[in-house]
Amino acid sequence: MRELPITDARDALTTLPEEIRHTHETITVTRRGKPVLAILPWEEYEALTETLAIMADESLMADLRQSIREVRAGKLIPWERAKRKLRL
Repeated sequence: MRELPITDARDALTTLPEEIRHTHETITVTRRGKPVLAILPWEEYEALTETLAIMADESLMADLRQSIREVRAGKLIPWERAKRKLRL
């Protein structure tokens, strides 16, 4: 993770999107040496907020934990059968 003083970030703001788009790099913006902002590609931000929303949903997390238990127990459904069930 690259650090950038806030004054440098202000000057580089228009070029940063191109710099981090392909690297998926997150930039820590600092003021007086302390982190105050994070700059990250929009796709990374969306993925992060979606993950947090899922983790905040108790029902979804219970389903996920149950699914993990089932996979560990070997209770798997062949892909072809799963596709047929989804078509119903």
